[in-house]
Amino acid sequence: MDVSKFTDAKTGVLVPVRLPEPDHAFIPDPLPPKWTFDPKLWPLLGEAKRFLGILEGAARTLPNPELFLKPLQRVESLTSSRLEGTFTTAQELMLFEMNPKGSSARTDEANAWREVANHTKALIQGCNELDRIPFCNRLLKDLHKTLLQGVRGSTSRLGEFRQHPVHIGSNRRYVPPPYQEAEVAMGEWEKYCNQNDGAFDPLVRCFIAHYQLESIHPFGDGNGRIGRVILSLMIYKWCELEMPWLYLSPYFERYKDEYIDNLFNVSAQGAWDRWLEFCLRGVVDQARKAVDQCRDLQALRENMHKRTQSDGNARIHAIIEDLFAAPVIRITEIVRRHKVTYPTAKSDVGYLADKGILADLPHAKIRTFYAPEIFTLAYGDYAELA
Repeated sequence: MDVSKFTDAKTGVLVPVRLPEPDHAFIPDPLPPKWTFDPKLWPLLGEAKRFLGILEGAARTLPNPELFLKPLQRVESLTSSRLEGTFTTAQELMLFEMNPKGSSARTDEANAWREVANHTKALIQGCNELDRIPFCNRLLKDLHKTLLQGVRGSTSRLGEFRQHPVHIGSNRRYVPPPYQEAEVAMGEWEKYCNQNDGAFDPLVRCFIAHYQLESIHPFGDGNGRIGRVILSLMIYKWCELEMPWLYLSPYFERYKDEYIDNLFNVSAQGAWDRWLEFCLRGVVDQARKAVDQCRDLQALRENMHKRTQSDGNARIHAIIEDLFAAPVIRITEIVRRHKVTYPTAKSDVGYLADKGILADLPHAKIRTFYAPEIFTLAYGDYAELA
C-alpha cells in the first residue's frame, strides 16, 4: 500500500504488516468521526431527504407496494454483484428463481445466478431480522452466510470474521486492518450503530457506517456485497421508511471508480465532505429514478387491467398482479398457484398473449412466457434477453 497517499488528515493509523512481504495496513479510528458536517452540504442533504420522502409517498400509493419493491431489490442484487465482477441478466435470474439448481463446477453459470439470488434473499432476511434485533455483528454474520451460501467465497468461513490478512486490488491499493484489530473495530462499529448521539442526520450516519464497514473489511470475502446490503437496510430503518425503497448499487456501479476513490480518500485524507456529497447525490439520483419507475409501473398496471376488464375473469387479474412481482411465468406455475387445470391455464396464457401482455420468452429451454412491457420498464438495461 502506498503510504505516501496518507496525509496527516487520515482517519486512522498505519501499522506495519507482512503479506507475506513487508507492507502497511490501515486501522480506522472508532466512530463517530472527528469531523463536522460542512454547512455547504445542507442544501444537498435537504434535497436528498426531500426525494426520499417523495419516493416513500409514491410507493405508499400503490395497492400492493411489494410488487414495486421486488424489481428494485432484483436490480440492486444484479448491480451489487456486477460491482464484484459477476454479470447476469434479469431474465437469467428469474429463470433460476423459478427452478434453482446446484452447480457442478466453478465455471458453471449457475454460480452467478445463485450469487445474485442470494443477495435478494439477504435483503429480505435482513428486513425480517431487524424486526427482532438491531444492527449488530450477529446480523452481519447471519446475512453473510446467506450471501455466500453455495457461491464463490463460500469456502472462506461463512458467517465468521476472517482469521487472516486481506488486501484490496492486485497491487494492494488498500490493506484493511489485521484480523485481530478488525474484530475489535467491528465491536466499535456495533456500538456506534446502536448509540446515536444525534450529532449527524440519520442519512449521513448511514454513509459514515458504510464507510467504516468497508474500511474494516471484516470477512474473508463478500465485504462489498454485505456492506451494500447493510447500507440499504440502514437507510430503511434509520430514515424510518415504511419499506426499503432506496438502493444505491446502480449508482455506485455507474460511478465505480469515484465510489472506490472516495472510500479510499476518507481513509487517506479524511475527505468526508467529498464522500458525503457523492453519496447524497446518489440518493437524489436513485430516488428520482425510483419515483419515475413507480409511477410508470402503476400506470402500466392500470392499463393492463383495463385491457382485460371486459373479460371479468378475476384469475386473469391475479395473474397480471403476479407478473409485476416476477414478469416470467410458465403454464405449470399458473396451474399450481391458481389451482386450475392445465388446459385452463394454457387458455389464460393465450388470452393474455392476444392482449399483448405475454409473449414467448426467447431461447428458454422450457417454454416460458414473459411480460415484455413490465420487463423493460422494471429492469431497463438488465432486461436484455439471452
